[in-house]
Amino acid sequence: MKIVSACLMGCQCRYDKKDNRVEQIEQLVKEGKAVPVCPEQLGGLPTPRPPAEIVGGDGFDVLDGKARVIDDRGNDVTADFIQGAQQALRIAQTAGAAEAVLKERSPSCGSAAIYDGTFSKTKRTGVGVTAALFIRNGIAVTSEEN
Repeated sequence: MKIVSACLMGCQCRYDKKDNRVEQIEQLVKEGKAVPVCPEQLGGLPTPRPPAEIVGGDGFDVLDGKARVIDDRGNDVTADFIQGAQQALRIAQTAGAAEAVLKERSPSCGSAAIYDGTFSKTKRTGVGVTAALFIRNGIAVTSEEN
C-alpha cells in the first residue's frame, strides 16, 4: 500500500484549487493500491488558501521547532502543517503503507526540493513537513518526478 498526494490523483486540493493529476497515480488509487491524502486540508486549512512556504529551514526543522511555515500574507500556519502531517501519518500507518509518492516542491509533501521561503519561486534542497514526518517514521518518500 502507498500513500499519495491527493492532488496527484486529480483532487482539486492545491492552494489554488487546482490539481496535479498524474494518470499512473490515479490508477494506483483506482486499483486499491494507494490511499490519497492532502495534509494541508487534514490540518484544517481551506481550499483555496494562500500559498505557504517554509521559512528558516525544511520540514525536519519545522518538526524540531527551528523553522516556520508562513503564507504569503504573513500568517504563521505551522501548527496546521504539523497537524496535517500527523493526520496523514495516522492514515499511512493505519493503511500499512511503507511508501509514499508526494508532490514535489510542496511545503507539506516535497521530497527533494521545496521553495526557499521568499515567495520568489526559488527552489532549494529540502523536504516538506509531511515528507519529513513520514521519513522519521520509516515510510519511504518519493515524488511524482522520480
